[in-house]
Amino acid sequence: MNSLPHGGLALAALDEQLLQPGVKGLPITAPLRQGALGVQGWNVLRGDTSFPVALLKASALRHNLDWMRRFCAQYGVTLAPHGKTTMSPQLFGAQLANGAWGITLASATQVQVAHRFGVRRVLLANQLVARADINSVLQLMHDDPAFEFFALVDSVAGVTRLADALADHPLARPLPLLVELGLAGKRAGCRTDAEAMVVARAVAAAPNLQLAGIEGYEGLLVSDQRDDDLRAVNDFVARLAALARACDEERLFGGAQIVLSAGGSGYFDLVARGFAGIEGMSRPVLAVLRSGCYLTSDHGSYLRQIGELDVREEGHAALGGAALQPALEVWSVVQSRPEPGLAILGMGKRDASYDIELPIPLVWHRPGPGAPEPLPAGCAIVKMNDQHAYLQLPAGFDLEVGDLVGCGISHPCTTFDKWPLLLAVDDDYAVRYAINTFF
Repeated sequence: MNSLPHGGLALAALDEQLLQPGVKGLPITAPLRQGALGVQGWNVLRGDTSFPVALLKASALRHNLDWMRRFCAQYGVTLAPHGKTTMSPQLFGAQLANGAWGITLASATQVQVAHRFGVRRVLLANQLVARADINSVLQLMHDDPAFEFFALVDSVAGVTRLADALADHPLARPLPLLVELGLAGKRAGCRTDAEAMVVARAVAAAPNLQLAGIEGYEGLLVSDQRDDDLRAVNDFVARLAALARACDEERLFGGAQIVLSAGGSGYFDLVARGFAGIEGMSRPVLAVLRSGCYLTSDHGSYLRQIGELDVREEGHAALGGAALQPALEVWSVVQSRPEPGLAILGMGKRDASYDIELPIPLVWHRPGPGAPEPLPAGCAIVKMNDQHAYLQLPAGFDLEVGDLVGCGISHPCTTFDKWPLLLAVDDDYAVRYAINTFF
């Protein structure tokens, strides 16, 4: 049974559902109630599961939840973690139970999933444009007066589409919107402050719409020139704050508070510091971080960025000195040793992320008792097919067919979407409970 806090979400049906043979990672040959997974006595290191299998280290999840809760308290910000990372109701519940203000999502269908399990405050960090998607959100707001929803807008055309939809399907309350400030050459968002002000005025003037805040995503500012990146992030966060002040001076905001939001990603500290101390506004400012990857972190891109944050913040002294911990691993079996220096793993692009970098081989184990051993320097996954990974082995090190290899990943988002169910394990790799995803 899931031992994470549920945050008031309706999760009981997940433990009661019957899992059928064929669920990825499970060794079952007959239907099994999901809540009974933790009493089967399975251990990954004994080879009890099917392979490949995606694992979440339960201790790392608990550590990261607590770390972010304390970080937000220390810096005076709140968190609406990006749910698209995991699309897991159990993890949403754990985040809400640890102080999250709401859940951030990326599409109208994701909003419907979250609402179905009881999430009652959602920030859609995306434009709401398609007619069916607009109507589905308006229906949720109509049917559930307690459901709080915020979306982004970056054009007058977008404002017009939403205003027209509300004219056809009026609500008893306005639709809150955040103007998105973007970056040249990147994805959505107004390219200039002047454009953003035009959009903000259009929102404020439209019936049934409400300007709720200002938003941007600084996480795209990652390059090999890290000092330049940090300056660019600080400048961008300062622009968000200045844009909010300009809108407030024109009395464009509605609602009881002004939402000022950025992604956070690997720049939690810079965003929090940039939003701190905004005073003299007409109403309180709610600073909202949106990172979702903090919960599992990774062994690649996020591990490096959090390492840099750790240095900037002098080891998180006020947070107990321990940084975020990688929680997500994908384990597979050596299927073939077709030539010296090469092991073929039964894991591929359908199982682990490869969009930023290939999986990082960490440890190996011959099924049975004992602990896994670190793989030596020179081990690297150099290529993946759909369901095979090419593990390069250094001279003098050997693996056998049937050995297990545990890999870290770089970028959690594009690993979670490959697994309808992940297994939470303790530090000895005993299976404790399941985590579902809904992509």
